[in-house]
Amino acid sequence: MNFEHTEDRRMLADSLNRFIAEQYAFDARDRIAKSANGFSKEIFQQFAELGVIGALFSEADGGFGGGGFDIAVVFEALGRGLVVEPLLGAVMVGEALSAAGNDAQKEKLGDIINGVTVAAFAHDEADTHYERTRVATRAERSGDGWVLNGAKAVVPQGEQADLFLVSARTSGNVDDEAGISLFLVHAKAAGLTVRGCPAIDGGRVAEVSLDGVKLGADALLGAEGQGAATLELAIGRGVLALCAEAVGAMEAAKTATLEYLRTRKQFGILIGSFQALQHRMADLLLEIEQARSAVINAAAAIDGTDRVARERALSAAKFSIGRIGALVAEESIQMHGGIGMTWELPLPHYAKRLVMIDHQLGDEDHHLQRYIALGKEVAA
Repeated sequence: MNFEHTEDRRMLADSLNRFIAEQYAFDARDRIAKSANGFSKEIFQQFAELGVIGALFSEADGGFGGGGFDIAVVFEALGRGLVVEPLLGAVMVGEALSAAGNDAQKEKLGDIINGVTVAAFAHDEADTHYERTRVATRAERSGDGWVLNGAKAVVPQGEQADLFLVSARTSGNVDDEAGISLFLVHAKAAGLTVRGCPAIDGGRVAEVSLDGVKLGADALLGAEGQGAATLELAIGRGVLALCAEAVGAMEAAKTATLEYLRTRKQFGILIGSFQALQHRMADLLLEIEQARSAVINAAAAIDGTDRVARERALSAAKFSIGRIGALVAEESIQMHGGIGMTWELPLPHYAKRLVMIDHQLGDEDHHLQRYIALGKEVAA
């Protein structure tokens, strides 16, 4: 298989990296992250105009990419710039709409691609531990429509979302795979309450409460009770995006650390000349390349037809990213010394983002167990 990027992807990566370098310097990013909105709607719109969001979707959905490597290219650049704009929600909600939506629902993809609609993926709940099928939020029929009751936790950029994709149980027990349904809920729906708070990485997340939220029949995405497969597809795209973002963040942390080793002197000698630090840096570079290889493998597998191979590649990548991301964060800060802990330096922000990525959509322990379980399915 040819892993070299196409000319279009290289051009997209160059344009996006240049835009982030010119318009999204660390000081600007810090101001955006600390703002009341938690991201810049103007920057988000510019990403749409550059075709960044469109690259995450296939031509059939109104985009011009949509492949695993398209997602990887975009999110690696976003990770390198510590971008906080809600593109993760766009790719996950967009995948669910593409996979299960009817013609009327798929029309919403146009507004997502154009940056008009901010979409948020609301699936995790407070008492879950990354279990994809553990859903306590309930949806009950009411006439021709539905009534939703429950709560969702840690929804990225939920405060500014225009549209939520909400998972709710329409039948079965809380852990059953069958009986999960997906609903499109507008932010202004009566009974929907959103409470935001800052996350450790400088972004913002929200708790979403649904208290008797009444929805029409057209809010149901896909078949009733058959949402688990769509969830898996959406989460898979999100996992790939996060893994690629982590590689970008690791590259930025690596570059900053190498620069520091080449300029910082101790006792009149560049600390980069110390053999112990050279060995640690060499080990770190090898680990980052291993993380990149895991992302390449996942990007290649995500478009395949073999479900188990796809999901194993995604879990392998997420496990690798979790382990290596923590190592990169720790080693980069240690090799910087005390200055590596100062909040004014970009490095600790990258470190915190890497920690946060590990805990989004399943940490390394969760994905290691999932990888093993999927392997047993193959063996059986």
